[in-house]
Amino acid sequence: MHLLLWAALVAVFAIGCYLILDQGSAAKPRPVFPVAITTGTAQTGNIGVYIDAIGTVTPVYTASIYSQVTGNVVNVRYQEGQLVQKGDPLVDIDDRQYQATLLQAQGTLERDENILGQAQMDLTRYQDAWARNALAKQTLDDQEKIVLQDAGTVKNDQGAVAYDQLQVDYCHIVAPFNGQAGLRLVDPGNLVNAGSGGSSSTPLVIVTQVQPITVIFTIPEDKLESVLAQLRKNSKLTVDVYDSADQVKLATGALQALDNQIDTTTGTLKLRGIFQNENLALYPNQFVNTRLLVQTLQGVTLVPTASIQQNGDTSYVYVVQDGVVHVQNVTPGVADNGVTQVDGIQPGDVIADSSFDKLQDGSKVTIAGPVGAPGAGAGHWAHGGGGGAAEPGHSPHAGHSPHAHHSPAADQ
Repeated sequence: MHLLLWAALVAVFAIGCYLILDQGSAAKPRPVFPVAITTGTAQTGNIGVYIDAIGTVTPVYTASIYSQVTGNVVNVRYQEGQLVQKGDPLVDIDDRQYQATLLQAQGTLERDENILGQAQMDLTRYQDAWARNALAKQTLDDQEKIVLQDAGTVKNDQGAVAYDQLQVDYCHIVAPFNGQAGLRLVDPGNLVNAGSGGSSSTPLVIVTQVQPITVIFTIPEDKLESVLAQLRKNSKLTVDVYDSADQVKLATGALQALDNQIDTTTGTLKLRGIFQNENLALYPNQFVNTRLLVQTLQGVTLVPTASIQQNGDTSYVYVVQDGVVHVQNVTPGVADNGVTQVDGIQPGDVIADSSFDKLQDGSKVTIAGPVGAPGAGAGHWAHGGGGGAAEPGHSPHAGHSPHAHHSPAADQ
């Protein structure tokens, strides 16, 4: 009995001590450590409004050259893949039979021209005799008609010579325009037939124009009005072309033309951009990505895209003031190359650019690096702690959605 009483007293004493010690420890404030962040600075600058699309490199001209005469190929005068100029020789066909026919036609023409000349001399003599009343009028009239008949014969002979000369010319194929020859399709000794194409015909050579060259791409019909608005102002719209991986910029050109109707099955419109292609970076039928610069927004507020957070439909940033972050709602607009145009903050405001999972409204922070200085030139950006500046251009992640993050202030 005494042992149970003593055990109860010891237990009550132990519980009391624990409660006293626990209240004392709860009364001491727990230390709050600042969150280390990197920062960016809202800047005033310019940003382009782009329409991104996929496209195909399309030559301005592509010619599949077929033989217009029948004969044996005697010479292939181009190298595969060679750049050729208009008029450069490509393929020679044996022209001896056509030269012989041409020679015959020229002989016939020469004979008939002399017959015509003789008839004209007789006509001149008859006219003089008629003037002296020494010739019957019927004889003079007949001679005039003989001259006209001989003139018609000469004209017919001239047509035959021109046709035979054309056959000879067809034996010597030349480049119809500046371009690039394809792989060799015929060899010396091959017999080719006259033809204009078809499933059974083989072209002698295929030539494509590569300088300049065009890219055909499509845009959604709801983007058409913004393009037309600029064209009505006679603005020259720039088109940038990137490789299929959307990483390497291949060329910069200009918008050349719009198709005359929207494709109702896809709701898109075809556009054509033209490029000088000096370095031959664009190749016929190549798949590419295009960026059409519709307009440039001047003097807007720009922030790093990564600094914009989302809570449902609400966008916000953490503005740094005196070592404390405050939630500030913003309205994002155009995004390009990791930079976004926003409304809701002022140029020069310093904003958090990292550690969002540790931040809430009122969190104390330390900056892990220099703060991006405001006032940088338009189109440049400095990130605190990032260690460098970047110039807006093209980024495969341009225009991506900001990081989703829960905002404590947004629930208030």
